Amino acid sequence: MLKAFRTISVLEGVSYLLILSVTIGLIDREWVSSLGMAHGILFILYLSLSLSVSGKQQWSVLKWLILFIASLVPFAFILVEIYLRKTGQNEPQSSAVTV
Repeated sequence: MLKAFRTISVLEGVSYLLILSVTIGLIDREWVSSLGMAHGILFILYLSLSLSVSGKQQWSVLKWLILFIASLVPFAFILVEIYLRKTGQNEPQSSAVTV
């Protein structure tokens, strides 16, 4: 589940940057509706997965709140990814018993 969250985090961050690119004129305005829809779906997935992962990883409310605020700040998804890699926030490995 954490791997899915990290993937959605990066995709949501990139979609946010694409929408900002439209506002500064780097991307044509005809893409606003499709980019907006994709970003909206990714944002909802990000929030849903962040709540789910924070429960499974036993993150504090403060940590979840920081993740939420990071979804509103451009380029913050990079800092979230770096933090999760640095702290070793990996999914627990299932130990397979071989006989």
